[in-house]
Amino acid sequence: MCAQSDLCGNVSSVPETEGIKYTGSKLRILPYIVDMVRRLNVESALDAFSGTTRVAQLFAQIGYNTTANDISVWSQVFATCYLLSKQADSYYLPYLDELNSLPGYKGWFSEHYGGEDEDGKMPFQLKNTMRLDAIRDRIEEYNLPWEDKCVLLTSLILAMDAVDNTLGHYAAYLSGWSPRSYNDICLKLPKRPVITTNNKVIRGDVFDAVHDYHDLVYLDPPYGSNNEKMPPSRVRYAAYYHIWKTIILNDKPAVFGKANRREDTRDAACPSVFEDFKKNDEGNSIAMQAIKELIEQTNSHYILLSYGSGGRVTKEELYDILKSNGKVIAAQEINYKKNVMSNMRWTNEWINSNGRYNEYLFLMEKSGICK
Repeated sequence: MCAQSDLCGNVSSVPETEGIKYTGSKLRILPYIVDMVRRLNVESALDAFSGTTRVAQLFAQIGYNTTANDISVWSQVFATCYLLSKQADSYYLPYLDELNSLPGYKGWFSEHYGGEDEDGKMPFQLKNTMRLDAIRDRIEEYNLPWEDKCVLLTSLILAMDAVDNTLGHYAAYLSGWSPRSYNDICLKLPKRPVITTNNKVIRGDVFDAVHDYHDLVYLDPPYGSNNEKMPPSRVRYAAYYHIWKTIILNDKPAVFGKANRREDTRDAACPSVFEDFKKNDEGNSIAMQAIKELIEQTNSHYILLSYGSGGRVTKEELYDILKSNGKVIAAQEINYKKNVMSNMRWTNEWINSNGRYNEYLFLMEKSGICK
């Protein structure tokens, strides 16, 4: 267990988790999640939008039989590494030693994502993409079982994340080289917890994932942006983390734009209803309607929902949706700017909501349980 300071300056004890820099990371709110669920009678849990899987890792380590779901293949790889892989550390070390010793060469990744000299308009320095080219090809040559391959791929993504030239996503890059980009990539063994629970990893539509019963379902839908002028693809997770998908698939796709994004991240490709700023024929927000339908269809005793104030759906709309589907038994508002957290009043009046970025956590007991 490691102690993580919460935003009030207090300390909650939570299991150690691991992940990449991520716009939707829940690392800072893990202590709050633990505090909200620890008194519940829970045996099974679903992390329905698992992302880098920090919440799924947390659930498994506090004793829940955990299912991780996400549509992203890189999230599936992370979840498989941390929740399913069972080989001892000693099994992977010879592979990591060999991968770290490989000389690099200029391949597809170097052509599209490696920069030289003071040309900082790339996500990585060329020396590291050359290593990436060599390491990724060698991982494929190993022909390992899927669970073991996921451990090596997770190690590779963590290593590249540690030397990138971005603010944490890959829709744009820093104009000058970041200090960490000068470091050499080094693959390390992921910090996998000891598996004592029965876990499952799926990659699919969230509306399918919530049909199977779980005692607790955690919902962290993508927020998109409430900026009507922002192109949809610029706030989509598929666009933010296109490089990780390509590293996993190693499919060398067609790319476009200054950031060399995958073709399948264009505005018209695979849009998410949760990030949609448009309204339906009834004049309701499509994103709000999607969250409403998701909560209605979720088959669980408890739902824990997190959402950010910069998203398409307002806090008032969220509260009304939750009230219509069960009983809200706990709610918290976390203010990142002021480093304070306040309990929310049980009305549509919200504390500390005057334009700052807030994260909201709701815990509800759902009506109409169907085990």
